[in-house]
Amino acid sequence: MATGRSHLALELTTLPLWVSAGVALGVQHEQLVLFALSYTAASVLLSPDLDLRRTDPSRRWGLLRPLWGPYSHLFRHRGLSHSLLWGPLTRVGYLLVLAAGAWALLSAFWEIPRGLPQLGPHIPALCAGLYLPHLLHVLVDRSCSRKPRAN
Repeated sequence: MATGRSHLALELTTLPLWVSAGVALGVQHEQLVLFALSYTAASVLLSPDLDLRRTDPSRRWGLLRPLWGPYSHLFRHRGLSHSLLWGPLTRVGYLLVLAAGAWALLSAFWEIPRGLPQLGPHIPALCAGLYLPHLLHVLVDRSCSRKPRAN
């Protein structure tokens, strides 16, 4: 089974290849930057292994680490969180629920500016950045789990 460090190493060493491919395809600079930032954040902070309690990805959250406790209770390891389609959505959706709760709590005490940034043109770059490291992680897990173990 691949370790968390080997997952992260693979994901981060392939990032320049993905960006180079984007340059070769003529993707706009702003889109490539958003892709690279979301890819790095997803690799470092939004690993499929957040469904485990004691992992490097959960430790990287520092003081916010306890926020992922309920997530590890909701999703069993290698279940929905490792689904090719639903995995990143579980983590992003979980963060959105937490953000909505924080927003509601803060707005009860302070005036919070309304309106969200216009993300429409950036959604493909952001989604690619969130999904590609997840895809690599899950494919490595699946390929390693199919190999017979040496005794």
